[in-house]
Amino acid sequence: MSSVPKHTLRVEGLHVEVAGKEILKGVDLELLSGELTALMGPNGSGKSTLAAALMGHPKYKVTKGRVFLDEKDLLKLPVDQRSRAGLFLGFQYPQEVSGLSLSKFLWTAYMQRHTAENADTEAFGKDLDTHLEYLGMDQSLLKRSLNEGFSGGEKKRVEILQMATLEPTFAILDEPDSGLDIDAVKSVGETVAKLRRPDAGILVITHYQRILKYLKPDRVHVMVDGVVALSGGRELAEELEAKGYDWVRVGVTGAS
Repeated sequence: MSSVPKHTLRVEGLHVEVAGKEILKGVDLELLSGELTALMGPNGSGKSTLAAALMGHPKYKVTKGRVFLDEKDLLKLPVDQRSRAGLFLGFQYPQEVSGLSLSKFLWTAYMQRHTAENADTEAFGKDLDTHLEYLGMDQSLLKRSLNEGFSGGEKKRVEILQMATLEPTFAILDEPDSGLDIDAVKSVGETVAKLRRPDAGILVITHYQRILKYLKPDRVHVMVDGVVALSGGRELAEELEAKGYDWVRVGVTGAS
């Protein structure tokens, strides 16, 4: 019986600027396949900047540091090759694309990771039906333009649907719970948990503990002022929910 492949995403001393202002000030982070990791922190701490920089957004300038997906130096790769290497980003604010149906978009994304020889149309369709059921999404959404006229909850579900379709080695979900009501948070959280795989890792960026009770993260990291300031297990998320972030910020800045 073959063993499950192990993968690592390593961020080493990452510094990132936006419009000449340093946002990330030396981020060290390691993600492992088979694990779900939560990255928490207050507004402006650099969480979304980290996600965008890892994916290669041109607005975010890496000034120092290294990022490796296994042995691949991600910072040397353009965005499309980072995706093909196995990195996925679920956006906090998904964009609308008029004239491109959701079904065609998902099939195109699937074919970016397959060839005509190894693509399996039947399996793709069955998996898509399963994931739609997990997410409580109607089949009719597949015929509509990508995210056009979708509610906030539907847009977030589409992001998770993309992740399920692409089966990335590492998925980064930037605030998948933002703008969602309680029922939608539960649906998205439970679906992400179902999509965990032993050969892949998931990083969920969030402010709040509410979605984490469905995700049950293996590790929790806290980002403050552009660095990962604190790490622990899922109990750390509960402590943050009860106490807020000020006590972590004090430990980083030395403020009283």
